[in-house]
Amino acid sequence: MPELPEVETTRRGIKPFIIGPVINRVDIRQAQLRWPIPEILKRCLPGQRFSSIDRRGKYILMHTKVGSVISHLGMSGSLRIVNIETQPRKHDHFDIVFENNQCLRFHDPRRFGCMLWTTASAFKHPLIKNLGIEPMSSEFDGHYLYRQATGRSIAIKNLLMDSRIVVGIGNIYANEALFRAGINPKRAAGRIAKTRLEILAKAATEILSDAISQGGTTLRDFVNEAGRPGYFQQTLNVYGRRGEPCPKCTAPLRYDRVGQRSTFYCRRCQT
Repeated sequence: MPELPEVETTRRGIKPFIIGPVINRVDIRQAQLRWPIPEILKRCLPGQRFSSIDRRGKYILMHTKVGSVISHLGMSGSLRIVNIETQPRKHDHFDIVFENNQCLRFHDPRRFGCMLWTTASAFKHPLIKNLGIEPMSSEFDGHYLYRQATGRSIAIKNLLMDSRIVVGIGNIYANEALFRAGINPKRAAGRIAKTRLEILAKAATEILSDAISQGGTTLRDFVNEAGRPGYFQQTLNVYGRRGEPCPKCTAPLRYDRVGQRSTFYCRRCQT
């Protein structure tokens, strides 16, 4: 699944190509995604220009003067820039075609993504307005995590992945941040000292920033037929490495289920 670094890499990758040119038309080949793609996009977008593009959590927000397109990549989605003459592949469900014959194309084999429209503020949309703080904002620190964790028995990994508390820390990066901070993912959040939560907040921010930087080296991949930005090419210390030696102590890495999600950790290094 595309996580926050992949979504931010997508936002940065498509931005130079969609900001400015006039939109000529919208093509909807398959409307039935997580929610139906609204037909009104065919009437509202032509003649408009995207003036800016934001990310909120794992949502991409593309703004015009008359409204905003809200996109989510779901489990398997991608956005890429192609020439309009590029024939759609299977699962290429949606195109925004620009005056320069370039096209923003949405590809989603599992159809859990979305492409929605709002004429109100996109940040006040029901899917957006109740999201927690951004993990790379100045608000996200150990003091904030400590306030959220105090008195709670929820596993720290589940708290870190709660989008009402902090957005965009998906399963892969939660595993990696907890390993870097030396915290057992199953430990009750309310039983972790503030100093350790400060280390965890810093680790999460650094890992996400590193992943975005590495994703930035593949931005050219947003302008080709394949449209694959090289997700998850960054080095992972624990995720998916069940039974392999811990990078710190060489003990076999453990696997468990926490909050119904695959969890990888070192029993020696994470306490």
